[in-house]
Amino acid sequence: MRVQAVVVTYNRLAMLQRLVPRLQEIAGLERILVVDNASTDGTGEWLAAVADPRVRHETLATNTGGAGGFHHGLGWAVREGADLVWLMDDDGLPAPDCLDLLLQRQQRDGLEFCGPAVLAEQDPARLCFPIRLPGGTRVVHEMAAVEAAAQDGLIDDVVIPFNGVLVTRGLVERIGLPREEFFIWGDDVEYLWRAQRAGARIATVVDAHFLHPATDDLGTPMMRGRTTYNHTPSDLKHYCMARNNTLNLRDYRGWPFVLLFWLKTVWFYLFTRPQPARIPLSARAAAAGLRGDFAGHRRYLR
Repeated sequence: MRVQAVVVTYNRLAMLQRLVPRLQEIAGLERILVVDNASTDGTGEWLAAVADPRVRHETLATNTGGAGGFHHGLGWAVREGADLVWLMDDDGLPAPDCLDLLLQRQQRDGLEFCGPAVLAEQDPARLCFPIRLPGGTRVVHEMAAVEAAAQDGLIDDVVIPFNGVLVTRGLVERIGLPREEFFIWGDDVEYLWRAQRAGARIATVVDAHFLHPATDDLGTPMMRGRTTYNHTPSDLKHYCMARNNTLNLRDYRGWPFVLLFWLKTVWFYLFTRPQPARIPLSARAAAAGLRGDFAGHRRYLR
């Protein structure tokens, strides 16, 4: 099996400089393909100086966001002949045995889209991103809860996409590449839901670990803890989230779920974290996405 890593980076040279050496230490990686989203912090120059023929990089003409980066990188790996592609952002850090554990379960169980437990770097006992356990509405934040819920070491039908996930060439050929026009936020969920719709075998391998900095206020409790909302202080991230989440829910869950998301958005920014200006911003973003306009986020780029 030809296994290649794809790393998407943008202006985080210090983090890339700890990730690439970790990947170089991991046996079994044929190539490490780095997609540089037009970084301006010396990333391209540093990559050009890496004296390892396995490490290759391509610098894009403009910043295409994580969505564009993974679209480009996954396509690149498939063209290079990869049978399995290991996808990650520049700020993650796989445990030394992460890939081995993923490969063991991928081959044993025929997984087409599998990933590690993504742990908060500041506190590895907690998940970086809360997950909803299959078969119910329970959302968990603690690694212990994931371990308790696992069946034969797996959480079926759950992964945190693009954070150390393995994707098979066959699945990519079946469902295509990530939606590059999404820029950031929601492209990973869309790809997961597309894979689920295609009947892919998906799972989190609980013993495989991947560290990621815990950022923003993902899963902020609202309505007295009965539900959560993916709040972020960044207008850029929020614009993309409101636009892309509206489209994902419409395409994969239906209009009632879109309405529920909008009720939560209005409630959150009127009562939970009062920021009334976020409501018209959200509406503009969703309307743009529904009419196929994916350029609006660029006004928030810095």
